[in-house]
Amino acid sequence: MSDEVFPDSVKDFVFDLHDASRRSFIASEEQTLYSGTFREMTAKYFPNVAWPSPAAISDECGGDELFLALYNELTLRHLQSVKRPNVNDRIEGWHAYRQLFDLILGEAPEDGAEVKKANLYLIPEWCFDILHEFLYQFQGFCQFRTATYCAAAKSADEPEKRSANVSDALELLGQNRDAWAVETVLFYLHRLVAVGTQKNASATYRCLAYFSSVTLSRLECLLGDYKASIAALDVIYDSKAELIAVGEDMKTPEELVNSVFPARLSLAYHSGVSYLMLRRYKDSGAMLGGICLFMQRGFKTGQLRKIPGSEQFNKLFDRMIALLAILSHVCPTPILDDSIAAIVHDKHANNLSKIEAGEEGYEDLFVFACPKFVNPAVPDYSQALKPGCESTPYGQDAYKLQVKQFMNEMETHATLRKMRSYMTLYTSIGVEKLASFNDMKVEQFESWLTCFKHKMNQLENNNKKGSAMDIHYYVTDNIVHVDEAEKVRRFENFFMKQIQNNDDILRQLEAIKIEL
Repeated sequence: MSDEVFPDSVKDFVFDLHDASRRSFIASEEQTLYSGTFREMTAKYFPNVAWPSPAAISDECGGDELFLALYNELTLRHLQSVKRPNVNDRIEGWHAYRQLFDLILGEAPEDGAEVKKANLYLIPEWCFDILHEFLYQFQGFCQFRTATYCAAAKSADEPEKRSANVSDALELLGQNRDAWAVETVLFYLHRLVAVGTQKNASATYRCLAYFSSVTLSRLECLLGDYKASIAALDVIYDSKAELIAVGEDMKTPEELVNSVFPARLSLAYHSGVSYLMLRRYKDSGAMLGGICLFMQRGFKTGQLRKIPGSEQFNKLFDRMIALLAILSHVCPTPILDDSIAAIVHDKHANNLSKIEAGEEGYEDLFVFACPKFVNPAVPDYSQALKPGCESTPYGQDAYKLQVKQFMNEMETHATLRKMRSYMTLYTSIGVEKLASFNDMKVEQFESWLTCFKHKMNQLENNNKKGSAMDIHYYVTDNIVHVDEAEKVRRFENFFMKQIQNNDDILRQLEAIKIEL
């Protein structure tokens, strides 16, 4: 369908969406237009082709530059979902996001300035979708860049066998070295957080800020900076943060994120991975176990299937269950709900049996469950054309590096697990005897006794040190004394958990539309 000829209904849609986002600010109307009308019109008129260009519809919004940038991002997002983007599409996407964020930040009030009437309203789902797609395209560009370099390097000795597509892509990448630069991606995310957490920020800028922190946490996880990934979420859990107006409701930042399920899922998955890599096993289990329990109920009621993108939920659920299988094995303290523990056992009993038998099993689980790590370093593209060059540029294989780091940690746990299995059989045992059971010399074994304590000590969400051990031991006069860890009966945790579960069920019931 050409830009010159398109249905009047498309013009009406653009006019109404502009009115809802820039003038009327009626949340229910924008929700219907964004979540319903846009998808219906896409399926009817543009299932596999591009929507009209921003220039073609500019008259319907009075040439509003910011709205045209929003429209451009929305339609490009659709186009990239129905076709495989080439290097030009990826670079075009980068310029579209830069233009959009520059305009959004340009209209933001200065810190400390007088509060003015809002000039932009985007529903939370739209805010998150923009940021989620922004990082998705960054991740895809990093992978495309590495794949193109490797393809060119493999044919460096025989350039006549190199395809024209690879040569053209390599040339364009060399000419656009600043495209999807990680420092610029980080700048926009940090700037959106800073602007949206000012006291004079409007509801839309606050939504963008909190969803930017979720996106920033995901980015830091993909880069392997797990501490930064967790730290990015501090603004969401800030107890002093002001409530946000969402339609007619007022919500805390955490409630805002939880109200958009893909955002809640992204936060839980990437923070769960980060906690795991930081050896904060109890926090990781709580984060992943909580979202899996919620999803299990959602699958049963069918509520999750109504959310756009639901086809990806099952895949991510399976990956999180694999992570919980790892956690249930390396963290002796029970961390899973009984129903989730049963799913973990059903899906991964074979792998866990291999681990118990001393065979490799952790790597298969982690490779299946981990995110697609990226390295943002821009390679020297000219090296890919030189005969004899390495097919993989230095530092680009981030995925294998993270798997190796994880496996180094798990090798230590194999020894610690064997130690624990013997210590649970005794209330006291000589260090020499226990060392012989573990096939070690006494001098070597003493350091492992200290190592076990160290590995199981970890920060918890209250920023206090805790232990993930289910036994307590100490050494006096070359005797290891063992008893069960002190169990504190905390009934309030049970009741709070059941209250939260009840709230989740009530929300799902309220969301069900009953037609009489």
